[in-house]
Amino acid sequence: MAIRIIITGGTFDKCYDEVKGDLSFKDSNLPEILKYVRCTVPIELEINQLIDSLHIQKPNRSAILESCRNAVEQSIVITHGTDRMAETAKFIGEAALDKTIVLTGSIRPYIMSNSDAVFNLGCSIVACQLLPAGVYLVMNGRVFNWANVRKNTEKGIFEELAR
Repeated sequence: MAIRIIITGGTFDKCYDEVKGDLSFKDSNLPEILKYVRCTVPIELEINQLIDSLHIQKPNRSAILESCRNAVEQSIVITHGTDRMAETAKFIGEAALDKTIVLTGSIRPYIMSNSDAVFNLGCSIVACQLLPAGVYLVMNGRVFNWANVRKNTEKGIFEELAR
């Protein structure tokens, strides 16, 4: 069972720009991560865009949704910035595709020590193999349904919506 990973940027793929002195995008870290963890699941990588999720708009979300629709794989992981990940999950969830789609990201870039990127990616790859069709968000070792999740910006974690 092959898994498509749709790369959209976010903190996951940021790197330090020595000239500007900030975090920006050059390319995806996913090939390096998958090699490092020795993942044996067949993976197809697709760079959809490299954008900070604070800047994501409806056309960006539409491009992600279109990639999900066009994927031949039934299992999809989307790497995404955490600030707007829940909103993108909702956008894709409302499309009701008959695929298992898992969004994940990281609070700290992969290139930084103590990053959560590898852990979250690994959890997402396993989750999309085990979960039924639907849209999920996987962060902090937990699986959330797209319709019941938010980022708690004070704690820097994801949690279920209060009922």
